[in-house]
Amino acid sequence: NEKLLTIEEVAEALRVSTRSVTRYIESGRLKASKLGLWRIKQSDLNRFLEQTSNQKKNRYGKKN
Repeated sequence: NEKLLTIEEVAEALRVSTRSVTRYIESGRLKASKLGLWRIKQSDLNRFLEQTSNQKKNRYGKKN
């Protein structure tokens, strides 16, 4: 079983506000499931981090 994270745990890991995490979910950038409260799979957080990292690299002209 994969660990399910709360919005608060994801916000802490990303060093952003819980509102930012909610925006990522609502915009479709971060996959999540609503099980009473939002829950994010660790693998989906990892995928989000990889995509975000690649976007930053592209923005500054570095190779992936």
